[in-house]
Amino acid sequence: MADASAARTKAVFEFKSATLPLIAVILKTADLSLLATALDLQLADSPDFFEQEPVVIDLSQLAEDDASAAIDFRKLRDMLARHQTQPIAVRGGSPAHNAAARAAGLSIAEMPAAPLPNARPPAPVSAPAAPAPAPEAPQIVREVTVPAGATLVIDKPLRSGQQVYARGGDVIVLAVVSFGAEVIADGNVHVYAPLRGKAIAGARGDTAARIFTTCMEAQLVAIAGIYKTSEVDLPKNLQGKPVQIHLDGKKLLMEPIA
Repeated sequence: MADASAARTKAVFEFKSATLPLIAVILKTADLSLLATALDLQLADSPDFFEQEPVVIDLSQLAEDDASAAIDFRKLRDMLARHQTQPIAVRGGSPAHNAAARAAGLSIAEMPAAPLPNARPPAPVSAPAAPAPAPEAPQIVREVTVPAGATLVIDKPLRSGQQVYARGGDVIVLAVVSFGAEVIADGNVHVYAPLRGKAIAGARGDTAARIFTTCMEAQLVAIAGIYKTSEVDLPKNLQGKPVQIHLDGKKLLMEPIA
């Protein structure tokens, strides 16, 4: 009888490990009121930006004053769920954060082996980067681990303060990248729409990576740590035109796409 029961149980379910692409919402504050305001502001024009995707709450970049602050994870989970996400885990928090997260029904995920790329402009090769001003609001980051050789496709506009990072692959954006928004990839960046914010390709040092856009109006473009900003006006044959950007040694070249 016991053998028959075991056989039936084995037939109806099976445990297997699975590697799934997950989105990480990387928080810069433990102030949930401030976070709620930032979420409403940054996702107002793209309410389906996350489309019920599983989300890991990343606490590794909390401000120093917030690193030991208590977080109401039930409230945080419900807040994120209202923006079409499915929070499932927490990573990068303190032991107290982990205990509170478990009590709220969230699991604990390991941090990735390599650090995230800095959202600020990479330092020039010949000079240190100037200190960046403190952000006025926490940045909501969509980080997606892309399987090797795969491509992340974003078909929603990216508003100021939104960042998308395709870890391990390329990214294609089919809508406008607004001023103050960032699109980052370990591989190539394709923007088939106006590129007005920041585009960073080869985020982990791939000097062969390229940036493509059908309308060049970028605030910043960078490949493998070498960048140019909009402080230097673009030639008229590039401004607002289809452009590809690549490296020639340590020089960033911008060329029109015929």
